[in-house]
This record gives sequence, structure tokens and C-alpha cells, in this order.
Amino acid sequence: MYAQHKKPNIIIMMTDDQGYGDIGAHGNPYLKTPHMESIGEQGIEMTHFFTYPNCSASRAALLTGRYPYRTGVTAVTQVDHFMNTDETTIAEILSDNGYRTGIFGKWHLGDNIPMRPTDQGFQEALVHRGGGIGQAAGPAGNTYFNPVLEHNNVSQKYDGYCDDIFTEAALDFISKRDGKPFFTYLATNLPHFPLQVPESRAEPFRRMGLHEDNALTYGMIDNIDYNVGRVLDKLKALDIEDNTIVIFLSDNGPRHRRTKNDSYPGRWVANLRGTKTSVYDAGIRVPFYVKWPGKIKDQKELFNMGAIIDLFPTLLDVANINPPKDIHIDGQSLLPLWTKNESDNLKNRDFFIQMHYGPTPFKYMHFTLRTPKYKLVSPHNFPHGIVHQPTDFELLNVLKNLELYDVENDPSERINIAKDSPEIVEVMLARYEDWFDEVTEERSAKGIQRIYLGSKSQSHVVLSRFDWGGPRVISRFDYGGSLVVEDNQLGYWQVKTEKGLYQIVLDLPEIESDGVSHIKYNNVHVKMPVKKNQKQVIFEKVEIPSGTGNFHAYFKINRLPVGPLFVDVVKIN
Repeated sequence: MYAQHKKPNIIIMMTDDQGYGDIGAHGNPYLKTPHMESIGEQGIEMTHFFTYPNCSASRAALLTGRYPYRTGVTAVTQVDHFMNTDETTIAEILSDNGYRTGIFGKWHLGDNIPMRPTDQGFQEALVHRGGGIGQAAGPAGNTYFNPVLEHNNVSQKYDGYCDDIFTEAALDFISKRDGKPFFTYLATNLPHFPLQVPESRAEPFRRMGLHEDNALTYGMIDNIDYNVGRVLDKLKALDIEDNTIVIFLSDNGPRHRRTKNDSYPGRWVANLRGTKTSVYDAGIRVPFYVKWPGKIKDQKELFNMGAIIDLFPTLLDVANINPPKDIHIDGQSLLPLWTKNESDNLKNRDFFIQMHYGPTPFKYMHFTLRTPKYKLVSPHNFPHGIVHQPTDFELLNVLKNLELYDVENDPSERINIAKDSPEIVEVMLARYEDWFDEVTEERSAKGIQRIYLGSKSQSHVVLSRFDWGGPRVISRFDYGGSLVVEDNQLGYWQVKTEKGLYQIVLDLPEIESDGVSHIKYNNVHVKMPVKKNQKQVIFEKVEIPSGTGNFHAYFKINRLPVGPLFVDVVKIN
């Protein structure tokens, strides 16, 4: 018999880029998702649950209960995903109140100290680096099969398929018998790109005649559903089902297109408009199921508007923990709705979303204010390109073309009623302006979170292009530009350093001729020659002072500097 606790166990299962339409019960003609749906059948499905349209923002919002702009997070790469470490996470609070806390899968809020999950309240962490396996955060050549992962900040190669590995680790964590309640955050990286899945999962969808991208995506979702079933079966086997609240959701909508000309033929999106990175509902409305036997009555469907920022205060309510008095929490507890059907605090609420790339938010650009009845939208076909301050002419054009939808009666956002209801537009726009000013002021006061070099808690730091900052990095997202990282090949890392001697190793891309490699940081500037086809440059002993600044590592063949793929920084004294 598994030990029971007064405080309930908590499990959050979050998928990555699974849209509202990627559920069998939501009309998808190809997918069957019985295990996901069983959570709602035994508890509640919130049919109108909203997140942010990209990965890092939703994760910051979930963990803090605060709008991502407050936390420092604007997008998903190159410092835009760094969550400020003075944020208090739900994992920190639960850990301080006797919970075991574990994360398994995707973190995506910073890979180095002080931004790692173990720095933010998770006692056990098995995660991949960056925003996805195979991305520039490394290691190079990593795939969903037999991946290198970070277990409690130590890189280790695992055998098997990533989703199965993360689930197995979560099951081991759940099964531990130590007399403590647990918080398990199983955040799979599926079905996020790259589309890699065992052939046995994809083949049934190929036989249906589906586009290959859909067959692979649906195969990945089928794998998720299998592992959701394993988690639910484990709770029954351990006889802790009644003392465990289980939540299932996605972080944002599906990547079924990025531009008007890039789409998956035949992808089912439940008649919602938009895509991942869009503030239309297909980008932000996600599957959401919750069950807590004996506490949450079997209500099947709730149509109230819930939001990702609500999970933090809700889980504090679940664990009967008072929220910290010195933290501004934007979300509202959903527990009264789930247990007593009390919804007065949710009837006239606002939920604000804005999405762009680059570290600087710009007012009016690609936002939505959603209420249960109306939705004000500032659309944009290429939010990755919102990296420079728009001109007044551009802003006036944006404001002239705001869209308003009665989403209660027009859930597909087809009929723009902005010109027929200017008074509603003005009132909602004013509320957005006040919100923007408040959250960006708080973010600006904190600045971008710095990576620590030479800390006793992490003497060996791996810097990657994924965490670059700087103008050449931002310029790759310019209007009409490519999204390929290699288009702009230089950035720097914003760091805080401890005084000492360091070994610094540069892993280089292909070098076609001889040149010179450089390390620059504040008043430090050291050089070494680099030869054609050389793979590494090793600076054996570099004296680094204490301080803050921009850490530059690059090589020059011609005049334009190029950055390394990775930089290993090890404090050696």
C-alpha cells in the first residue's frame, strides 16, 4: 500500500504544439486520444482554455501565475526565453511546503545557472537543452532517439525514444516511497519539430493516406496518449488515484503553418483560425483536462474561459497554501469553479496576449485582448519580424486595422465587427494600453537575466548560439527575412562572472581558411590563430575579472566576425 498524504499529489502533463484539433473527441477524423480524454471523462474538460502562442511564454506563465512580460520572457530563443530568477515558481513554493518536485521533458527557460529548473524549485530534473532536441542549444547531432539529456545538470546519453524516456523517469519519481506528496511536471517535447517518431506509430496514419507531416505528427500524439495512459495506470497501481490531481494541456496551438504559403495539407484544426505563433484562437486555445476523484465532480464540460496564468493560484489552492503576499499574481484560482461551480470571478475577465521576437516589446504590435464575449486582435502575418520599433505611420496603420470578434457567437473569428462597434474597440484598447504599460515597466526595471560564469554551483558552463544576444542575432528575424539561425552568425552572451582563471574552448563551424580567434569581455581581449578546417580553439588560462558584461567569442577570416557553435567555459581555480 502506497503511503497516503494529507496534501494531494499534483501531476501536470503538458504537450508541445498540440492543437485543440489534435484530440479525437474534438472532431479529428484520424486521431484517437482515449487516455487524454479519459481525464476529462472522469473530471472536467475546460473547452475554452487559453495559453500563449509560443513555448517559453506559456511555461513561464504556468510556473509563476504571471504574464510572461513581467517575468522577462518574450519569445523562445536568443535571450528572449530567459525567465528572471527573482520569479517565484510553483515548484519553489511546493518544495518549501514539503513536496517532492520533479520535471521531465522540456524546460525552455534557460539552460545555465541561475535559470535551470534545479535553480527554480525542482529537486529532480531530466530535461533537454534549449527549446527542442536537435536545436542549436545542443549537443550537436542530438535526435529524439537515444538522446543526450540533462539529468540534474549532468549530460547523459539515454537509450530509447525521448517521450518514453521522460515518462519512465516520471513514473519512477511518482513511485518513490518517502512519505511526501509529489509535484510531477511531465512536459514532453512532442509533437514539436523535428517530426521524429517510431515508424510503428506513423505507419497507421500513412495508410489513411495522410500527408507525411500529418502522419508523423499524429504518430507523435499517439505516442503521447500511450504514455498518458501509463501515468494514469501507475496511479491506480499505487492506489493513489484519489489523492492525486491530474492536469493535461498543451502549451500552444499547432504548427500547421508559419506563413500563408507554408501549411500541412489536411491538418484538422477544429475550425479555429490561425496557427502556432498567432494570436487567433488556433494559436492560443488548447486542450485542457483535469481530474481529482472525490474532489472534482464529474462535470464533463465547462465553457468558462480559463488561462495558463490560472494554474499557479489554482495549485496553491489545491495544496492549501497561501499565496506569497509580495508577489503580484495575474491568474485566478479555478478550484472554486471545479469543485463548487462558482465562477463569479471568471465572468468578466480579461486575458492579454502579445507575441513577437526580440527582447523589446512594442506597443500595439500583434496582441489580443480576449474576454469570454469579445476578442480584440492586432493581427500580423510575420510576428518573428517584429524586432524594430515601428514608425508612427506603421502604428497608425495597425490601429486603423484592429479587428474585433464576437467569439461567443463566432468562434472561427470570421466576421470582423470593429467598424460596427468602435466604442467596444476603444474601451478594450484602453485596457490593453494600461496592461502593456504596467507589465513592460516591471520587465524593463529588471533587465535581461544574465548567465553566471564561474559559480560554485556550475563551474562548467556551455554557451550556445541558442542563447546569443545582440543586434546581428535580432536582425535575422527582420521583415521578410529567413528563420535560419545560420543567416546571422554572430552574437554575444550577457553574463555575470566570478574572478578567476578559466579554460575556454571554442567549437567551430567549418573554417575555409586561416584566421584569428578572439575572446573579449570587458577589458579582457585574448587571441589565438586558427587554421583551415580546425575544429576547436582552446584558451588554456584566461584571467577573468568579477563583473557583468557581454562575453564575446568569435573568429575572423575576413572582416566579418563569425561565432562558434559552442563555448565551454570552465573555472579552473
